[in-house]
Amino acid sequence: MTNVQSSNSGYPRIGGKREWKRALESFWNGSISEDELLKTTEALRLDNLQKQKEFGIDLIPVGDFSLYDHVLDTSIMFGVVPKRFAYSGGQVPLETYFAIARGTKDAVASEMTKWFNTNYHYIVPELEGVTPKLVENRPLAFYKEAKEKLGIDGKPVLLGPVTYCKLAKSFGDENFPVLLKQFTPLYIEVLKELADAGAEWVQIDEPIFTSKLSEKDFQHVQQAYAEIHEAVPQVKIILQTYFEKVANYEAVAALPVQGLGLDFVHGDSLGLLRKYGFPKDKVLAAGVIDGRNVWRADLDGKLTLLEEIQTYVEKDRLIVQPSSSLLHVPVSTQLEEKLDPIIQEGLAFADEKLAEIVLLSKGVNDGTETIAVELKESRNALSRLNNSKYRQNVEVKETIGKLTEQDVNRSLPFAERIKEQQRRFNLPLLPTTTIGSLPQTPEVRQTRSKWRKGEITDQAYEQFIKNQIDKWIEIQEDIGIDVLVHGEFERTDMVEYFGEKFEGFAVSQFGWVQSYGSRCVKPPLILGDVAFSEPITVKESVYAQSLTTKSVKGMLTGPVTILNWSFVRDDIPRYDVLNQIAFALRLEIEALEKNGIRMIQVDEPALREGLPLDLEKRESYLEAAVHAFKLATSSVENATQIHTHMCYSEFSGIIKSISALDADVISIETSRSHGEIIAAFENNTYDKEIGLGVYDIHSPRVPSKDEMKQNINRALKTINPNQFWINPDCGLKTRKEEETIDALKIMVEAAKEVRKDQLAVVKS
Repeated sequence: MTNVQSSNSGYPRIGGKREWKRALESFWNGSISEDELLKTTEALRLDNLQKQKEFGIDLIPVGDFSLYDHVLDTSIMFGVVPKRFAYSGGQVPLETYFAIARGTKDAVASEMTKWFNTNYHYIVPELEGVTPKLVENRPLAFYKEAKEKLGIDGKPVLLGPVTYCKLAKSFGDENFPVLLKQFTPLYIEVLKELADAGAEWVQIDEPIFTSKLSEKDFQHVQQAYAEIHEAVPQVKIILQTYFEKVANYEAVAALPVQGLGLDFVHGDSLGLLRKYGFPKDKVLAAGVIDGRNVWRADLDGKLTLLEEIQTYVEKDRLIVQPSSSLLHVPVSTQLEEKLDPIIQEGLAFADEKLAEIVLLSKGVNDGTETIAVELKESRNALSRLNNSKYRQNVEVKETIGKLTEQDVNRSLPFAERIKEQQRRFNLPLLPTTTIGSLPQTPEVRQTRSKWRKGEITDQAYEQFIKNQIDKWIEIQEDIGIDVLVHGEFERTDMVEYFGEKFEGFAVSQFGWVQSYGSRCVKPPLILGDVAFSEPITVKESVYAQSLTTKSVKGMLTGPVTILNWSFVRDDIPRYDVLNQIAFALRLEIEALEKNGIRMIQVDEPALREGLPLDLEKRESYLEAAVHAFKLATSSVENATQIHTHMCYSEFSGIIKSISALDADVISIETSRSHGEIIAAFENNTYDKEIGLGVYDIHSPRVPSKDEMKQNINRALKTINPNQFWINPDCGLKTRKEEETIDALKIMVEAAKEVRKDQLAVVKS
């Protein structure tokens, strides 16, 4: 290698118009065969590879494609299948693969949780009682496919053994050495077969290295990579890290690999180079283009960054690439036909980022004068966006600047205001509720689509939404749920919906990214100053409340989640944007309360996922998150009850921050983690009310009453019944009506039986 090379770390799986999602769901509902699914996804995969080739990317990733999740793919490659799925060895059938992810009638799905600090979810490996062995060399199959069908000598991508073992379920640090020792020979086997097939570079993803490992753990890491190097010296390994700076930098940089990938966008990797330098025997894969956000890069700034990097690494040992896999961004801005041109030209999705990478590589290799036209075009596009009306809302900036500590505190502490709330709502012991959204059937989605296309009138659409609310208020009352919801039938997505209503946001047409399985979300674009203009949720909430004497919760998405699940402008501090969102929500909450909605849920499912991987940044993040939530919710009356919801969270380290949110009721996912989250409350006093989700809504499986009672009773061993609410894990938007009704009926029956048992204990 004599010049800087361009590389990609991973490409979006879903297709520009979510072709991947439609194929998966068609297969799951029986509309297409397994063979048709595989042919459709192969065509999409090859198209993705061909596109990268045409862009001029030198090192094209292969093996980054997945039918569900790359961590699950790694498990399947090594025959890691939980016993309950009756796997008998050999290549894992596709039916079993999807069963692990989604569950079956007889077997619960494996746990799913967030991939580091992103909104992507992975399937947690279950290694207990499993003897791993290589049953299918997936990277090899993808490498051969690209070579034989497209003439691409690709860069196979594997999830690294350290990260895989660290993410596995039910194993603590004391088991890590045993696991790593089990898997290292299997990785060697994979790499040997890739070497025999002709693979020159292999990317091994080890994002776990952004977390600090103990000295003892790192001794085992060093041994594993030494064994790999000794067994397969002919393969050049790029050890790829991302999402933050490397925690054990000197030790990681000394591992016997040929390349090291660092994130120069989200972590201070430049600071590491300045302090420690870079090994003379390695290639640096410099992640200088943001793999997690969608704004056009400041190419002048990136060239300056690359110039400094070259003071530590010669040009012939430098690779230019994104900061992480482009899995986290949409495919292409070319499909966006409705955005203001000023906004569109300020964006860079996956394809545009590849073009930026190739352009930067050319500029470094041939001189910036060879890309002068492109640099000027990029410069002008950024200038037009930065000077646009979207970023000049003086009133918003002044309002946020005048806020005081008094603006972020309720007037009474929880212990006092809960008494007023109990008198107002008069709920039974162990009250039941749902998290907010109810099933959005094909009819709901089709009607919304027709309305957006102008095929039905506003009046007809509003009446349709009212009819859905009528129907589900009646269903909830018939089931016997204590606190109701209106169902959110008017909402596309819990973040996008608010992005369509607040000033400072824009919504794309095809800006989809994968969240979990076939579930794709379309994060809104926070491009300017965020402001409230008119009530968003009041009409539907008030209508639902008019239909019942029971309380109906107003439903909002919290400021931290809106921030973390949006593509956020990068020209001002992120926490400034957070406070703008919080103040806009504050005005919405006040509008709900003014119109008689006295139970208001402000969901923060993304609070934990936004926690920085760098331990030094966590305290400031949590302080900002608590401040924003309280800014949004603190102006209500004491008798108005504030709820919040969080999912897929490890709470043991942030219990104090959760309590500091000062929400009256919090609901948390627990079913897929089989109640493990409860342990976080065993050694921490939590004085507010809490609902631990009693069944998993991400699986179509309807659990039994005994399962739900078991989950409830397990929680009640730790949590006072007077504090406890009963609810599903999460919103029910993606579930079918019949399974939702069946599950909620069972949930209410289970709650009533446990309630009866608890009251009997009190009387005795």
